[in-house]
Amino acid sequence: MGFFDSEIVQQEAKQLFEDYQSLMKLGSHYGKFDREGKIIFIEQMEAMMERYRIFMKRFELSEDFMAQMTVEQLKTQLGQFGITPQQMFDQMNMTLKRMKAEVEK
Repeated sequence: MGFFDSEIVQQEAKQLFEDYQSLMKLGSHYGKFDREGKIIFIEQMEAMMERYRIFMKRFELSEDFMAQMTVEQLKTQLGQFGITPQQMFDQMNMTLKRMKAEVEK
């Protein structure tokens, strides 16, 4: 069975995408949130990034050709911006840390 044939993989991908879309829609109102709302949003983003990191690690560890192609495509796309997947995660974490620091002021 291929990596993408797994119902678990399909469900997690779908759920990650839907959760990301919802958070981005919610995030468009971030400036209107009170302090507690901002903290909750940041925590949800951190949880989302951790889920995404785990999901991508599953791709990397899979021997499935399509999973490996997906990893390579991501690397190529990010490479066009001069970053690696790890740098992408690092940047997101730094952004979330800055957001936390701002809220704590």
